[in-house]
Amino acid sequence: MKVGIIGSGGREHSLCQLIKKSKKINKIFCFPGNAGTADIAENVNLNLENFDSIKDYVVKEKIDLIIVGPEKPLVDGLVDFLENFRIKVFGPNKIASKLEGSKIFTKKLCEKFNIPTAKFGIFSDNNSAKDFLKKASFPTVIKADNLASGKGVYVCNNVDECHMAINEIFGGKFGKAENILIEEFLNGEEMSFFTIHDGKNFKNFGTAQDHKRVLEGDQGKNTGGMGAYSPSRLINKDLETKIINKIIKPTLKGLNELNTKYKGFLYTGLMIVDDEPYLIEYNVRMGDPECQTIIPKLKTDLLDILLACCEEKLNETKIEWLNKKSLCIVLCSNGYPESFKKNIEIENLNQILSDKDEFIFHAGTKKNNNKIYAVGGRVLNFVALSDDFKQAKEGIINSIKKLNWSGGFYRKDIGHKVIK
Repeated sequence: MKVGIIGSGGREHSLCQLIKKSKKINKIFCFPGNAGTADIAENVNLNLENFDSIKDYVVKEKIDLIIVGPEKPLVDGLVDFLENFRIKVFGPNKIASKLEGSKIFTKKLCEKFNIPTAKFGIFSDNNSAKDFLKKASFPTVIKADNLASGKGVYVCNNVDECHMAINEIFGGKFGKAENILIEEFLNGEEMSFFTIHDGKNFKNFGTAQDHKRVLEGDQGKNTGGMGAYSPSRLINKDLETKIINKIIKPTLKGLNELNTKYKGFLYTGLMIVDDEPYLIEYNVRMGDPECQTIIPKLKTDLLDILLACCEEKLNETKIEWLNKKSLCIVLCSNGYPESFKKNIEIENLNQILSDKDEFIFHAGTKKNNNKIYAVGGRVLNFVALSDDFKQAKEGIINSIKKLNWSGGFYRKDIGHKVIK
């Protein structure tokens, strides 16, 4: 089989790595990929906003399955477009992708189907939002409605911080903003809950806890994710049942009323308050870096699972996992999530010898003349599997120290809530 993977991050490299193990695979293409995928696939530098060029390439190369990694092509309707040409695609369609593409769409769905979530207000201009804040309690949460690469959420402790957030969102920091959300602050602990869907059935696909803030102690600005561990320390059978029955099933019912099936990965971002789950957000794909954290534990052939989803046969597939703990630390370019220098060489990568339970997934990298350069904010994902989170973290930090790259930084406290 020939498989194409859309995307260029650590998530896509980890998917690529696992799919490469399948006995069914003849060749993998990555659009556009990175320095890591270049070693195991053919990187193809296409404009991901030009759907015709993607379709033409898929048809020309007779690619059997396309897997869409990042959110933007999903929200823009790439799945619908390719399926119109009878191309097999794993990922949700455009309507289902509104779960991530519009936070207001999801909030209204929550309201209609009694899905537990933070109380909220929707505002279409600066003045009405600022008027509302006169009677708000703090902290309060302000969100951009549209896609923002994980950075469009502000937890504000006073009116001045709220005004700055509102001005930035309506000022176009995350693209044109017609509306913003102001939410109550939920005081609990976050958890990421993953499921995989075939349009009729779904199965659990792991849990994790991401670390969004750039600085240790969960301080500083929001990022795309500085690291994660899996499984979440919060998960238990009772909580899992509540998440499925109170949040995921009503959401699927809501999509069904819009004549839409859900096919693909679904990331349910939750706040757990007094053992009760509240929906924070949906992502219509695997999280990043949660994907890199969870995927290495998968024993079942990933390609078999994805093909079963495309054929609405997920219920016939048994998904098995290694009984291991997993931890991921993201090495970032100095300056991230603000401005950072690009095209800084990363030396010594080939000197880091990984055992079978250690992985390095590339994100913002490119290869040029057999040298590897950092071109993104999040550069490398170091992942380790172990029976013990502390041991996994120590192994990763040892590897990062061996790399000795002066162009980057990382959080040394990933997993601090589970490592005592």
